[in-house]
Amino acid sequence: MTDPLGFLFGAHVESLDPAFTRLCLKNAHLERLWQGARWTEGPVYFGDGRYLLFSDIPNDRIMRYDEASGQTAEFRKPSRNANGQTRDRQGRLVTCEHGGRRVTRTEHDGRIRVLADRYEGKRLNSPNDVVVASDGGVWFTDPTYGIDSDYEGDAARSEIGGSHVYRIDPANGAVEIVADDFVKPNGLAFSADESLLYVSDTGASHEPKGPRHIRRFAVDGKRLSGGEVFSVCDRGLYDGFRIDVRGNIWASAADGVHCLAPDGALIGKILVPETVSNVAFGGPKRNRLYITGTTSLYATYLAVSGLSYFGPG
Repeated sequence: MTDPLGFLFGAHVESLDPAFTRLCLKNAHLERLWQGARWTEGPVYFGDGRYLLFSDIPNDRIMRYDEASGQTAEFRKPSRNANGQTRDRQGRLVTCEHGGRRVTRTEHDGRIRVLADRYEGKRLNSPNDVVVASDGGVWFTDPTYGIDSDYEGDAARSEIGGSHVYRIDPANGAVEIVADDFVKPNGLAFSADESLLYVSDTGASHEPKGPRHIRRFAVDGKRLSGGEVFSVCDRGLYDGFRIDVRGNIWASAADGVHCLAPDGALIGKILVPETVSNVAFGGPKRNRLYITGTTSLYATYLAVSGLSYFGPG
């Protein structure tokens, strides 16, 4: 079942630039596809099965929305407080687990393989979001949200003593820090040619004047440079995000989904009645934007498609 939240063009759209209006459809509306979570996250689309997986972190489960039937059911419980998810280049599910304090991969036969749970012998904090590059390298963020309390994981101290961005080498599985100057690194995504990596910092969740922005890095193999602030969120925090084929970033925020032009300018918003944590493009044409918003899963159709490679989900 779907729950239409706005039938007229503009009911769920706040356009700040004509460029954004051209990315929207006049006859599309915002739908609530499912409700019943405590905090949804980690949407990842499987076009080969026409379904979307997403996390319900406090309820310790991964949910599965079937695009053909419109039904939602539990896919995995317990999930070890799964958070961010993506697919690798072989189509396998890659998951960040708060409770497990690890990054895992679900093999085609259903077995779960641990890709990383430690750095230099110390346990990771609580991996948050993940992306896979074309060379097979797995890049992930590791803030402390899953060990800050028992709500989204298990309360514990940070053995590493910081929140960093990491890369798992596809050849030998080595875990390496690629950025160590974040307060709370969160969502991340590559540009289409992988020359750029965008990473959000939600440090304002812990420090009143902390970061609430997305940074942009130049990528040279497994090395990053730059890291300038790309965009600052004006409502809440930028959490997870995805990129469309025109280079626009669709980022989660407190009032919905913010659309950022390739130069970082805020050009419009998809307004959602709950705080949004993440998004994913799906559907046969990848023009359906799935939105995880606190207790619910939402979706709307756009006049633009998301990047088609598995890396950003």
